[in-house]
Amino acid sequence: MREKTIEQKLAAAVKAKGGIAPKFVSPGFDGMPDRLVLLPDGRCGFVEVKAPGRKPRPLQNARIRLLMELGFRVFVLDDENQIPHILSEIGGGDG
Repeated sequence: MREKTIEQKLAAAVKAKGGIAPKFVSPGFDGMPDRLVLLPDGRCGFVEVKAPGRKPRPLQNARIRLLMELGFRVFVLDDENQIPHILSEIGGGDG
């Protein structure tokens, strides 16, 4: 499965939960996660989407650590089966 396909499935699942998952672009600050997941009740998290079995690059890992140190929820998604768990963690609900 391609990264793009997993990313589309994530966006659809977020939409089904009443949220949005805009593509996150940060000019001048490379390595930020691909998607910002915004769910009802002010819940948010970042998701780095990868093709199955692929891992974040060193700069991406540094950005993930920075965001986590700031208190944000950050996830690496490389399998569509992880989506319910990620949304549950971000939304504070049952996925």
